[in-house]
Amino acid sequence: MIVSDDRVAVFLAKALGTNIVPPYVVVGTEKDGEIINGVLINHFTGFDCHVSVAGRGWSRQLIAGIGEYVFDKLLCERMTIVSEQPRVISIAMRLGGEVEGYMRNHFGPGRNATIIGILKADWRF
Repeated sequence: MIVSDDRVAVFLAKALGTNIVPPYVVVGTEKDGEIINGVLINHFTGFDCHVSVAGRGWSRQLIAGIGEYVFDKLLCERMTIVSEQPRVISIAMRLGGEVEGYMRNHFGPGRNATIIGILKADWRF
């Protein structure tokens, strides 16, 4: 079940090893009463927003739904996905993303982040 309450923010803060400070939007998946993954949308600039992800059980449909929110509701020209998870990176690239760089220790010591940019014009879903 898709959820978007404070439990997702708590899950993400723990999984990402960071504090999450409003304003933000969170969406996640709940399975058997447990949050198994989450998406954090923040750093909205009008043209871009950052999307951080954590957890397991990802699907192309969930990440695609985030893209639809960013491009159709927020009217961004791009989204910047920040992830350490190979499956999320792979899905984002299949949806039109390009690896734009890396952030060393972004999620804590030894936990590097890959930066994937997806332009609205390149969005494939």
